[in-house]
Amino acid sequence: MSSRERILGRVRRALADVAPDERPYEEAVDRDYLREHGGRTTGQTVELLAENLADYRAIVHRSDAEELPYLVMRLLNERGCQEVLVPPGLPPEWMSAGDPVRIHDRAVSTPQRLDRVDSVVTGCAVAIAETGTIVLDGSPDQGRRRISLIPDHHICVVRVPDQVVSSVPQALERLDPTRPLTWISGPSATSDIELDRVEGVHGPRTLEVILLS
Repeated sequence: MSSRERILGRVRRALADVAPDERPYEEAVDRDYLREHGGRTTGQTVELLAENLADYRAIVHRSDAEELPYLVMRLLNERGCQEVLVPPGLPPEWMSAGDPVRIHDRAVSTPQRLDRVDSVVTGCAVAIAETGTIVLDGSPDQGRRRISLIPDHHICVVRVPDQVVSSVPQALERLDPTRPLTWISGPSATSDIELDRVEGVHGPRTLEVILLS
């Protein structure tokens, strides 16, 4: 008997006395949990998002549509960016003041080529205030999952208040579960058993979020 067969056997024995439930999954799972914690105005929700993003060591900026291209250019120039990765549907006006060479997201691009890119600029699908989380779903303004994981510097633009929700349940209502969802809570980081924090292991070392009003 293989290890797989032994484990499945234990599962079957553990479930032997459980009555079958023929209800659909949507009905069988209890959904009476809170959809958000506390009542907040739209402005308070945005402020909570900014606070929790900063708590996760993301760098938060605020901008309007007119200032956005110049802010993006400044952030790229501060890092000495020579090449910036852009998804196919990124609004062109976001990069209209930028100087770096634009590298487009192509299927033929190798991880080694993308690793030489200094920065990536994307939009987002939704931002969650209570957890300080940005969710990307592979839409045209966000590109494939890998472009937000390989470059060391990620600039993510969040439209406020339209893309900001209070809680994870509210975010899930907006997201398509069949899409490739990437959940980002601050820059990439990991810790060992002694809690020594190392950033940039599994993704960008620097995450800058622009709250676009």
